[in-house]
Amino acid sequence: MGSALMAEEVRLASGIDSRGPKVCMFEECNKDSVALVGGKCSSLGELINAGVRVPPGFAVTTAGYAQFMREAGIQDEVDALLQVLDHDDMDRLEEASRQIREMIESRPISIELEDLIAEAYRKLSVRCYLPAVPVAVRSSATAEDLPGASFAGQQDTYLWIRGIDEVIHHIRRCFSSLYTARAIAYRIRMGFPHEQVAISVGVQKMANAYTAGVMFTLHPSTGDRSVIVIDSNFGFGESVVSGEVTPDNFVVNKVTLDIIERTISTKEICYTADLKLQRSVAMEVPAERQNIQSLIDDEITELAWMAKKIEKHYGRPMDIEWAIDKNLPVGGNVFVLQARPETIWSNKQKAPATTGATSAMDYIVSNLLVGKRLT
Repeated sequence: MGSALMAEEVRLASGIDSRGPKVCMFEECNKDSVALVGGKCSSLGELINAGVRVPPGFAVTTAGYAQFMREAGIQDEVDALLQVLDHDDMDRLEEASRQIREMIESRPISIELEDLIAEAYRKLSVRCYLPAVPVAVRSSATAEDLPGASFAGQQDTYLWIRGIDEVIHHIRRCFSSLYTARAIAYRIRMGFPHEQVAISVGVQKMANAYTAGVMFTLHPSTGDRSVIVIDSNFGFGESVVSGEVTPDNFVVNKVTLDIIERTISTKEICYTADLKLQRSVAMEVPAERQNIQSLIDDEITELAWMAKKIEKHYGRPMDIEWAIDKNLPVGGNVFVLQARPETIWSNKQKAPATTGATSAMDYIVSNLLVGKRLT
């Protein structure tokens, strides 16, 4: 029954209108734009229009993707490769994925679509006062951030991409990532028709992050909705999202925004921009910084406040990626990069009751009993 409901969600999200705009700015999108720009880009547009601080950008839409595939003339070959696959046969999945991705990445983008992308990138660079502005190029599938599905993370993201030729090259790579072996296997296993899941690509101004990470508006281990949990590391958030480091961890009371738990980890690597190579690279964190708290308390409080605002707007627990830009002044340098519905505890009928003085109300009462003023 669950799979049938999710399949229906996918079908409704994937009504691709090939006549729609091929490129649009994030602020032109909202939560109802999933069929046009996918889950990630529609969420970014929704956040911008809700007044949340999000780096600007634009989306190459599913209509742009559909035009590219139509002009590439490879859809019949792709369909033939997909028809004979089994989700448990990893060797054949990997080989089919390799062939499909090579076909997509070797085809040129039409001059018409390339001009639209180039103009949007030029406008973004002007807006950011930076020639050839560095961007993150992010896949945004139409079924990606549906509350009932787990498509998120199955397509590709590329960081610190600079210059229109590189942007277009990585847009093609994002198109092809709709056909990673993992994504193909998941769709087969869950019974989602391949033709009903399309892809958009977000091109977003890169936050030159001093610190970045993820946060949840509930406790991801217990489902406790009275707290916000923040994970952070130096540099871009890739090291946290991929699990390559054990990040610093902060638990914040959702009502008072007090930090009630903090765990400072040894953070041995981070991702940052190599300005000579103009790309994102992994580097070792200097020994003297590895055990330093990667966020100051004021930043933790601001992040928690933003998380509360986002949760209130969506009306459900959220999974949020964020960054603190080292090139901007304090007070305007904390950005949300993505926000999607939390899918594990939110799908349970009721989160387990917490024990001890860990809920928001318990925390407030316990502080009143000891005479602590809550500010």
